[in-house]
Amino acid sequence: MTHTLTLREIAPVTHNVNHLVFDRPDGFDFQPGQATDFALDKDGWRDRQRPFTFTNLPDSDRLEFTIKSYPAHDGVTEQIAHLAPGDTVLIEDAWGAIEDKGPGTFIAGGAGITPFIAILRARRAREGSLAGCQLIFSNARERDIILREEWEGMPGLDTVFTLTDEQAEGLEHRRIDGDFLDEKVKEWNGMFYVCGPDAMVEDIGKILRGKGVPVERIVIEAA
Repeated sequence: MTHTLTLREIAPVTHNVNHLVFDRPDGFDFQPGQATDFALDKDGWRDRQRPFTFTNLPDSDRLEFTIKSYPAHDGVTEQIAHLAPGDTVLIEDAWGAIEDKGPGTFIAGGAGITPFIAILRARRAREGSLAGCQLIFSNARERDIILREEWEGMPGLDTVFTLTDEQAEGLEHRRIDGDFLDEKVKEWNGMFYVCGPDAMVEDIGKILRGKGVPVERIVIEAA
């Protein structure tokens, strides 16, 4: 089912990421970690759907997204950065395989953090702490880290930030590989959540399985 949303607020999160707040249609439901097919409600764009994850808690009276824009692509995300309050977009019903299946290690690359935003926020609201949870978050540059202060301020959450394209004080400067995970993972018996570019998700999935993590403890978006 297609739903029309009206934009209420848009604000920058980083240099190329925006937080968008929309009115929520009556009866629209989703679970933390789920996404929707999202399109701009204007001529030439309605059939150009892109998947974006809800980043607010399910009991909110609004729908929120945290969306990274890629101006060089001249596509949907570039257009989203220019939306203004009152503009409308189209979404479909919620879908997605990424959901909270218990404490564990969340491994994200760039905008792949977005399914984990609502999951970790909901877990904090429910449990009061993120004890037993670890976030390993890879980005190209320090300024690309989405919601860094929120992650560092979440009680009980162990955070590891790594950069691939620059060095920065206090941050790792490495790609996530098997040796990196051997050094950084705190608990190998919990769940593993992986989201990011397709190649990264595939590589880390192979690494985890190679280290004996059963597939039922690896949560990724279904192909």
